[in-house]
Amino acid sequence: MAAHIRRRLRKGATTTAVAAAAVAALAASQAPAAPLAEGSTGGDQQTAGGETGGSEDGAATGNSPYYTDLPPLVTPDRPGSSSNLPAATGSAEAGIPASVLAAYKQAEQTVGTTDPACRLPWQLLAAIGKVESGQARGGQVDANGTTPTPILGPALNGEGFALIKDTDGGAYDGDAVHDRAVGPMQFIPSTWATWGQDANGDGRKDPNNIYDAALAAGRYLCAGGRNLAVAADLDRAVLSYNQSTEYLRTVRSWFAYYQRGTHEVPDGSGVLPTAPSTPSPSPTPRPGGTTSPTPGGTTSPTPSPGPSKPGATKPTPGPSKPGDGTTSPTPTPPRPTPPPKPTPSPADTLGSLENAGTGPLTATAGGTFDERVSVRARNALGAPMAQLPVTFTVTGTTGTLFGGGKKTVTVISKADGTATAPTLKAGEKTGEFTVTATAGTTRPRTLTYAASVTARQADKIVRTDEKALVAAPGEKFADAVSVKATHKGVAAPGVAVTATMVKDSLGLIGNDKGPYFKDAAGKPLRTLDLTTGADGLLQLPEIFADENPGTYKLRLTTEGGGSVVIELTVQAPEETAPEETETPEA
Repeated sequence: MAAHIRRRLRKGATTTAVAAAAVAALAASQAPAAPLAEGSTGGDQQTAGGETGGSEDGAATGNSPYYTDLPPLVTPDRPGSSSNLPAATGSAEAGIPASVLAAYKQAEQTVGTTDPACRLPWQLLAAIGKVESGQARGGQVDANGTTPTPILGPALNGEGFALIKDTDGGAYDGDAVHDRAVGPMQFIPSTWATWGQDANGDGRKDPNNIYDAALAAGRYLCAGGRNLAVAADLDRAVLSYNQSTEYLRTVRSWFAYYQRGTHEVPDGSGVLPTAPSTPSPSPTPRPGGTTSPTPGGTTSPTPSPGPSKPGATKPTPGPSKPGDGTTSPTPTPPRPTPPPKPTPSPADTLGSLENAGTGPLTATAGGTFDERVSVRARNALGAPMAQLPVTFTVTGTTGTLFGGGKKTVTVISKADGTATAPTLKAGEKTGEFTVTATAGTTRPRTLTYAASVTARQADKIVRTDEKALVAAPGEKFADAVSVKATHKGVAAPGVAVTATMVKDSLGLIGNDKGPYFKDAAGKPLRTLDLTTGADGLLQLPEIFADENPGTYKLRLTTEGGGSVVIELTVQAPEETAPEETETPEA
């Protein structure tokens, strides 16, 4: 990538003079509230909760390098002109790519609604965007405002830059060892984790999206109750982004320049910063310590031993001769420098784990779940990630397991990034449980699904015969009642069945007279909870009649909506008249 590296302003008297002249010329035309506040020093960025925000030394970018190109001394337009000049008007430097400009203005509107006291000007976002990434590399963004490849700063490994060890497992910056500033507004991952926004409504907080990044920058600059129309607050806000007075002056220069007027240019046609220079990395001593860098880029040879003092023995170079009484120091071989660990690319770094269309996970006890848990893995660029191990784990007390009786299985994601767990087999205990998908090692990503096991069901229950059920008052019904429960035409074993003596077919009115069951103590019961056996069959306990004759109803209902009403008749047996006998004639 064309890394945005700081060209230090203190590069000699000529550069300093030009920078000073540029700032002075621009300061004369900027708004009254925008002069550089005296005594501006380090940043003081705070999080929404009031604690110190940012990251390394409280800076959003981790004090990463930046472009130091200054705006032209010729202002974009005459004083008092519009800040929305037509595309054909104004200098090339004043042009801001269409999507980038739209993102800055949208951020100003959004923050103006939620935090009007901040008075965030979009030109400040434009100034920061200019020095951080050259307006997203001249507006190299797609239709959604996302850069085709991530804009990454150098590894903050302490060699010429700040030392910030990895905080995101390489999810955003593709570096699992050290952090890097990411995206058009150059947030380091730990700062993005706190301030990231979804401004384009795609459901993702993407530092490589100019809309998301611009809104995040706006909220970051406004934190702590700042009023950016006040010079001191504006200076503190900019310094909280990068704690450098040179950085503040550079941003201020572009801020004043854009306040004088800008115009929209097509995406991809913005002016890129030129000839960035890289800060010198920290020197690494060579084996033997022959040279050491000094300010100004020169080297100093290792001093040679001075003249020998009288009587002193001077070591003789080379191997010693036998018997000459001299010694030669044994050279210490330099330790080999271990090769650096390869930094995984964003394409090889797990970014997210998302639901790949898994529906509701519900099954009856002992049944098989119709749905299978499926996830999709994406890399740090948002593309599907193949060949990634994804582990699925069942947690709960229902006894539910994956096919083969396993609680945990590992599946490798396919080319489209999807990984689908095996079929789930419900246990016999009803209740809730979860299935968790986990992927990644350095910073694992997890996704948890809620699932449930419900009671066995039967949508139909019928008598197995059609015999009339009759008993005399105070007697037992001679014939037993047998039923069969089915679900979708298949026998339903283990289904709960409720048997109730009722007055109406709907079972709305209970009956306290007529037929009854008996409990263990022999007392009458008119409601029983039962369960079907093998093949869905159920034979009811004995039924007795009280002294009240009549026709009564027994209603059986099942989990799943099955029901049947059976008639029970209590009547005295018909009396038979005695046969008349003839009296023989006398």
